[in-house]
Amino acid sequence: MTGSPALLLLVSHGQTVWHAENRYAGVSDIALTDEGRRQARQLGEWAARHPVDAIWTSPLRRATETAEPACRALGLVPRREPDLRECDFGEVEGRTFAEFAAGHPGRAEAYRADPVVHPFPGAEDPRTAAARGTMALRRIAHGHPGRRVLVVAHSSLLRLVLCELLSIPLGSYRQVFPKLRNTAISEVRIGERGGELLSLNVPCAPGPSRPAIVPGTGS
Repeated sequence: MTGSPALLLLVSHGQTVWHAENRYAGVSDIALTDEGRRQARQLGEWAARHPVDAIWTSPLRRATETAEPACRALGLVPRREPDLRECDFGEVEGRTFAEFAAGHPGRAEAYRADPVVHPFPGAEDPRTAAARGTMALRRIAHGHPGRRVLVVAHSSLLRLVLCELLSIPLGSYRQVFPKLRNTAISEVRIGERGGELLSLNVPCAPGPSRPAIVPGTGS
């Protein structure tokens, strides 16, 4: 990578029905709810106030729909990166963790202890997901040196990627980054040796007092 590094503004897409019900939505192509579309509009308003030079998204509809208002506000054509798709959650796609735990208490407890060593049955290996997502962000950063780039993707993938970039054990991703809030902004610079996290979970909606770093909460 030559020149000054790109600033990547990482965003998890707006709310979907499954996310509102705390169901795992991985490779399933779920649309946004009305609340998710409202969040997407807020992201578009944020982009109008804080312009970016390019917008990249996961190919899944909930990500592309989230990016649409920002693209319209800035007159940008979104670019899709297949490797930014969410993790495949296998047998747990469309189910809640409680539903999985009711049928597989032992496997649920193992997942809680280390979701990388003990992923859901039939799920994508989280190490594979982390590697493809990290390489995707590196390609994007390499293509936009010195620029601001909005990247709209997915919570689990982005949390794994943040661990990979920051040399945090992947198995700790649910504890270190409990949740990336819908359409909140997390700023990252990627260098030759790793990443630099500048802010986390900053709401895109304006408010009287917005801390630079907002810890995640949730399951």
